[in-house]
Parts: sequence; structure tokens; C-alpha cells
Amino acid sequence: MSRLRVGIFVLFAVLAAALFARLGIWQLHRLAERRERNALVVSRLDSVEVPLAKLPRDTAQSRFRRVRFVGVPDYAQELILAARTHNGAPGVDLITPIRVVGNDTAVLLNRGWVYSPDAASIYEDRWREHDSVFVGYAETMPTEGGVPYRSRPHTITRLTMATARAALPYPVFPFYVVEMGDTTVAAGRPERVGVPPLDEGPHKSYAIQWFFFALVALVGAAIVVSNARRPKNQGT
Repeated sequence: MSRLRVGIFVLFAVLAAALFARLGIWQLHRLAERRERNALVVSRLDSVEVPLAKLPRDTAQSRFRRVRFVGVPDYAQELILAARTHNGAPGVDLITPIRVVGNDTAVLLNRGWVYSPDAASIYEDRWREHDSVFVGYAETMPTEGGVPYRSRPHTITRLTMATARAALPYPVFPFYVVEMGDTTVAAGRPERVGVPPLDEGPHKSYAIQWFFFALVALVGAAIVVSNARRPKNQGT
């Protein structure tokens, strides 16, 4: 192999190793962020429940905080969040507006998941509960995005402020509440979503893979350089 080809190969190998190493470092940063997020979730979910009026107005500060409030479910305006899977089964999440006494703004409550063969349609009357006191944790709601199903304005692909405003005749808070409680299946009650997953995800294994690829690229370059030099050394 000519020196030029060896040089080009080594250059590409070094650049590839640098890229792989950068991707590995990025995965380690993602892992650190995931751990920080998990610690934040645990600390906020372990905190005392607060009334709705005492939640921080900043949605980033209110996220994952436990909240308790009293209100009346408006099942006539319930939103169906389609294409939600659970343990591999198709279904939907039920997003129910809760009309809080003395407040014109409703709270959107994720009551949980129910099975739906087409991941969009259910018998809504079957899943109406009779609660008036609700306990859950606050979750952020994006401003834009999501569209309703054609001819079904209350069936949405994504829960956002835009889809909520388009479907509902009254304003809603810029966050929604995920109802907490027993996550076991019960007749007439959606399966509660539960707390967010607190695992570390695949970031550590991905980082190890990228660093391994970087090492392989460097070792490969060293082998090519060694092989290219061997005939010259043997001829001297």
C-alpha cells in the first residue's frame, strides 16, 4: 500500500475515532441528564401534595409535583389520546377536563389507559367514574403540535395546548395532571398511567459501544501503518 493511501486511511480512521468518541461522550452526558431528571422526579413525587392554586405558575417548576384538587369531570368534552400502547396492546389515554369550582379554567386530567382494538375508539360511557377529588402529578403540555382525527375533534394524536383549545369550549391550564392511584385493572376504571419510568435508559451501553468503535478504528489504523512499514524494515 502506498504512503498516500496509508495516510488517507489513517486520516479517516482518526476522524472516525474522534467522531465515535464524541458520540460516546454525548451518551454519557445524556446519562447524567437522565440521572438528574430521575432525582428530580423522585424528590418532587416524594413531596407533600399541594392544592392546585399553590402549584408554581412556571410549568418547569410545577412538573412532577404532587397536586390535589376538587372538581367536576366534564365527560361530554373528554379527549381521547389515540395510539397509546401498554404492554404491547393498542389503546388510548382518557384526558378528562375537570371543572374546578370557582375557576373558569379547566384542568386536563389523564385518567389512564384503556384497551382499544384500533387504538382510537372506545365506549366512553363505560369508563365514567364518580370521583370529585383528584390526586396526581403535574406534567408539562407542549404549546403546538398534534392534530384531531378527521370528523372526530375530540380524538387527538398528541396532547398540546393547540389541540386542547381546538377541541374545548373553555380555557385550560398550561399543564395537565396524571392521576395517581392503583395501576391494577378494575372494571369501569382506566388503568392508571403511574409514575414516570426511572431507569437510566440505554445511554451507558451506547457510550461503551461508541468508545469501542473508536478503539477499533485506532487499532485498525495502527495495524495498517505497521503492515505498511514491515516490508521496508525487512529490506534494510
